[in-house]
Amino acid sequence: MKKMKWISLALLFFWAVCCPGTALAFNAGTWKTAQTIQPFFYEKFTGTGNSVKVFSFTNPADQKTALLAGNLDICGTTIAHALHSASLGQPVVVVAALCNKCSAFVVGADSTVQSPADLKGKKIGYVPGTMHEILLRESLVRSGLSPDRDVQLTRVDFFDMGLALARGGIDAFVSGEPFPTMAKLKGYGRILSYPYYGESIGTINAGMLVTRKTIEKNPGLVLDMVRAHARATRHLQKDKEKWLKKASEFGTPMEVLEGAAPNMELAWDMDASFVKRARALGERMQDLGVIKRQPDYDRLFDLSFVNQVRAEAGE
Repeated sequence: MKKMKWISLALLFFWAVCCPGTALAFNAGTWKTAQTIQPFFYEKFTGTGNSVKVFSFTNPADQKTALLAGNLDICGTTIAHALHSASLGQPVVVVAALCNKCSAFVVGADSTVQSPADLKGKKIGYVPGTMHEILLRESLVRSGLSPDRDVQLTRVDFFDMGLALARGGIDAFVSGEPFPTMAKLKGYGRILSYPYYGESIGTINAGMLVTRKTIEKNPGLVLDMVRAHARATRHLQKDKEKWLKKASEFGTPMEVLEGAAPNMELAWDMDASFVKRARALGERMQDLGVIKRQPDYDRLFDLSFVNQVRAEAGE
């Protein structure tokens, strides 16, 4: 494994030093949300004569399917979905972070529920296989409730959760922004909690995914994509107005985006601490029965590209 890492680093160094002028063209996949917006800015940071095509999806599974089929070179993924895919032996590699935070536990505006422990016997909306499901189950277990016996977990699409809560079809939901903030601002919902656990999973949420084959065959392309991702992320972190203005073009009102912004964190960097939190997430996923076995974390997370980008920036 260490030998392969050194070979990868050597190829990466060769590409960075010897091939700086090669024309760049790649296809990227992501969601049209504020917290996964960076690919829409890649072309700004790849230079004249290069080409980046961005394709929008509604879920990580479809993006990964397109990636494995060779229709995408890089795509977004939740860390939970990446862990699940790798546990099944699929040849995917996380090469950068995409966003942190973004989740919230929501109850009705007039609900008597004051903590997750008060949800016994209640109906909770969720989307299976997502990061939010893991955080929901973690919150319930930490409150002494069994997700399988003490509450009724009901599958509801993210876009339908607000309406279901407003009409009394569900008592609570856990989802990503902007839906929690939208529920609050429209008056039918209340934020019960932000389900982050700093001592274990923390706030990790999503990353950028490539195939093992792409790293082995074209590490320079992966470096270029990660470099564009890092530069786009830094640009938007410094210019909140531009970030949210572009996000509003996806259909979410600016008022909602501004309210949700404190619970959304754009990201690109990863380190050993990030992988440690992902491992904690994977262990919880196995405990909860979401995955049957642990993935090979050394193969799933490749830090060499973000390390190279950080070195180029003198960090």
